[in-house]
Amino acid sequence: MLKIRAAEEKDVDIIFELIRGLAEYEKLTDRVTGNTEQLRSHLFGDRPYAEVIVAELDDLGIGFALFFHSYSTFLTQPGLYLEDVFVRPEYRRQGVGKALMTTVAKIAHDRGCGRLEWSVLDWNQNAIEFYQSLGATVLPDWKICRMSAETLARFRQ
Repeated sequence: MLKIRAAEEKDVDIIFELIRGLAEYEKLTDRVTGNTEQLRSHLFGDRPYAEVIVAELDDLGIGFALFFHSYSTFLTQPGLYLEDVFVRPEYRRQGVGKALMTTVAKIAHDRGCGRLEWSVLDWNQNAIEFYQSLGATVLPDWKICRMSAETLARFRQ
């Protein structure tokens, strides 16, 4: 039976394994430079930066969603930003992704968030159609901007 639950510290290894699975799916394995100890610290340390829910089937971790709070100045309300959602390929089209997305949306609603946002790769038509089937709007006019750690280092004092 499928179970969706908040991640616990004991889940860090499986979460990191799922992160590597996501990177492989997106053909970005070379970009995974972190490790389980960093993940453990950032999820369960003195100052957690993100939260994770995991999907389990017969005690096997088959998917996850990682999210954190954001803030909308226009709405003057908190929001949630979904950084990643991933389901192992062999468990797709069985309602696992929908269960993860539904759980994150419920968390956002219960916390009084004005929105739930995430990004999707433009080539991932299956994901785009899935998100649209849940009622999401893919915003055509917005582009993601990013500064890398190397760029941020230029701002040291």
